[in-house]
Amino acid sequence: MRVKGAHALMDALHRHGVEVIFGYPGGAILPIYDALHQAESRGWLRHILVRHEQGGTHAADAYARATGRVGVCFGTSGPGATNLVTGIATAQMDSVPMVVITGQVPRAAIGTDAFQETDIFGITLPIVKHSWVVRDPADIGRIVAEAFLIAASGRPGPVLIDVPKDVGTEEFDYVPVEPGTVRPAGFSLPPQPDAGAIDDALQLIRQARRPLLYVGGGAISSAAHDLVQQLAERFRLPVTTTLMGKGAFDENHALSVGMLGMHGTAYANFAVTECDLLIAAGARFDDRVTGRLDGFAPRAQVIHIDIDAAEMGKTRHPDVAVVADVRAALEHLLQASAGDDSQGRTEAWLERIDAWKQHYPLVVPTPEGEIAPQEVVIALRDLAPQAFYTTDVGQHQMWAAQFLRNGPRRWISSAGLGTMGFGMPAAMGVQTAFPDEQVICVAGDASILMNIQELGTLSQYKLPVKVVVLNNGWQGMVRQWQESFYEERYSASEMTGGMPDFVALAEAFGVRGVHIHDRSQMRGQLAEALAHPGPVFIDVRVRRNENCYPMVPPGASNAQMVGLPSHPELAIDTRRQCGSCGATTASSHRHCPSCGAKL
Repeated sequence: MRVKGAHALMDALHRHGVEVIFGYPGGAILPIYDALHQAESRGWLRHILVRHEQGGTHAADAYARATGRVGVCFGTSGPGATNLVTGIATAQMDSVPMVVITGQVPRAAIGTDAFQETDIFGITLPIVKHSWVVRDPADIGRIVAEAFLIAASGRPGPVLIDVPKDVGTEEFDYVPVEPGTVRPAGFSLPPQPDAGAIDDALQLIRQARRPLLYVGGGAISSAAHDLVQQLAERFRLPVTTTLMGKGAFDENHALSVGMLGMHGTAYANFAVTECDLLIAAGARFDDRVTGRLDGFAPRAQVIHIDIDAAEMGKTRHPDVAVVADVRAALEHLLQASAGDDSQGRTEAWLERIDAWKQHYPLVVPTPEGEIAPQEVVIALRDLAPQAFYTTDVGQHQMWAAQFLRNGPRRWISSAGLGTMGFGMPAAMGVQTAFPDEQVICVAGDASILMNIQELGTLSQYKLPVKVVVLNNGWQGMVRQWQESFYEERYSASEMTGGMPDFVALAEAFGVRGVHIHDRSQMRGQLAEALAHPGPVFIDVRVRRNENCYPMVPPGASNAQMVGLPSHPELAIDTRRQCGSCGATTASSHRHCPSCGAKL
């Protein structure tokens, strides 16, 4: 059939199961929006008009994180395209499958500095898995099929398709391309786990006395949460998760030690320092997890399971490397260990971890004076335990990570890039995907202003997102670092000057606003706001100078946290004794400096 390029694009997206597109129109992408109007009238898909292209990328990103499907967003050329860059980089850092489609000036104008021309293909090369400039409308079906395959396969990530304006208006004989019928040059599916590596990994697990299962976002991407629990229960493995891995293991489970890293639980950080075997499943040894790298799991052998071979040995050399999808690897481990159990090997280790849990609980301030931010997060956890939670970035993000207990895909947060302004547009994406579910955004007063205009999107589409702002009048994490490491020189971090009346601002957009400042009424007001059928913006005034603890200072090992009570009898021994010559050395050494024996 003979169609225009823009209509072929809509047909290709429809064939790939796209239900929602987040975007903002402009000159170069108008032919695509004209075709989109017709596609919507046919009931093929919905378009959500965001108020800024960055909001569109974050919404598409969160839609993908919550559903496991590929998110899609549109932006026009020039500033529309460059406004997408932060969201693309956010998705790339957190391995989120997303197809970004941009308008471009006509083919003949490319390279002439035409109005609103930007080389978005070149700009985004370092932050996408792949990208295309469509030069011939006949290629559209193939390119869309390749884009969805690459975005979702292997280690997921964003891809970009740049469509010149005249490609969208040119008529041609369209031959549809069905999903799964193309294989780009050089493309290959992830390998199956190597049987020898699985056997080697099991040998180490069977020998370990102090193992720790360290779970990252790859376990979420591969829907492996059920297998993580089976492996943990079979071998009685304590489980810690990264910020991206939250939800991969039930944090109410007795084997859970919560999140590890800079603001992780004390017991997770002690466990990773003392363990003799670290099983990393879908995690990449990020610097916010490891602290000082030579002090991270210094006594442990390492099994690293990851779909991306480039992660093997990038920061920590594994004793056993399993290059495979996390779910496939865990399936093989469980099959090969059928009939195994822990035989009590880890019970003394679990008792030691339980002692750490009892003596080093997460910090909850005394309920007196101003409301503590931790109190608000705990109240949300009690009032909405099954909600989807999105966050912005900062102290509030860390408190939410510490105290919320999320199910799989119900924790949505910018981890790798740390993007302020992510939370509210992310909540829009999740709520669009799950209109009947409770969706709550936990934000800070500084972060929320980064994309505050998306209140207009919540209002227009009546998305019942609840935005809870922990308002301390600061860029909270910046202030904490300035207090701790810059001798209290609070340079450009206070936000009280020019702070809007958030309740009035929300109501100006047609969103209900709630102000909370009294502890005695906090839970009641939160419960009432959460029950409201529409969107609500909740401004909670919290203690101005509350710090987020525990904290691993920069340059320190995970065991050297600040903000902990002192319990000398439970202290971590940072020295090691050589079994060959008896010499004592630092815990970070893998070999004895006296005799060279492996420690």
